[in-house]
Amino acid sequence: MNSSQPLEPVSAAGLDALARLVRDAGALIMDIYATDFAVRGKEDASPVTEADEKAEALLLKGLARLFPGIPVVAEEAVAAGGVPEAAEDQFWLVDPLDGTKEFISRNGEFTVNVALVRLGQPVLGVVYAPALETLYAGAQGLGAWAERGGQRQPIQVRTVPQAGLTVVGSRSHGDADAMNAFLAGRTVAEFRGAGSSLKLCLVAAGEADLYPRLGRTMEWDIAAGHAVLAAAGGSVSRVDSGAPLTYGKPGFENPHFVAAGMVG
Repeated sequence: MNSSQPLEPVSAAGLDALARLVRDAGALIMDIYATDFAVRGKEDASPVTEADEKAEALLLKGLARLFPGIPVVAEEAVAAGGVPEAAEDQFWLVDPLDGTKEFISRNGEFTVNVALVRLGQPVLGVVYAPALETLYAGAQGLGAWAERGGQRQPIQVRTVPQAGLTVVGSRSHGDADAMNAFLAGRTVAEFRGAGSSLKLCLVAAGEADLYPRLGRTMEWDIAAGHAVLAAAGGSVSRVDSGAPLTYGKPGFENPHFVAAGMVG
């Protein structure tokens, strides 16, 4: 898959257009959330619902209309037809319903994630939690913001409080022993559980300081949150080498990583 679309500057108008599209997908998901929806298993045993599939179809159509010529790597399309080759210069990563387990358990902590990746890095992203009515967005050179109740406010990572780190981790996945080993020697004031890519957004918004992920994730799970975090002044790095996490890897699977705000 090759992209011939020129690498135009990331724009505020483009970010706003993407945010509107993601909100539309969120509204569709909430319509299904209110019903007695069915749950099926994919080949990897992970759950899928009609909300995943219908939201992805809406997003794919919208991206083709708003940003023609840029390839898209989307979770359900990959699950249905194999893993495509990522474009070298730029491509979209789409997770139409991140946190399907949260969706099924109806705890509200699920998100719609869309990110633009350029030269291996997410440069623009939107994360929308429709049940929580909270949207996070950010782009390279534009900063990051959160919108709740129609009010948009800029967000940025914080300096670690003297009391210690607030560490955020998965509500549905996790290895407590591995997490404790990773955090050994650090002063931790609080541990917070959260679902989906909201963990990255909590760090971006200065509500947490560190999100170590010591388990399997796919690129579409985290690219949008990574974009928001980077725009807010944070970083995502590999646990094994400390190098920045990159995208477009073979198979689109991530190594263990740590998302951080202003953590030395």
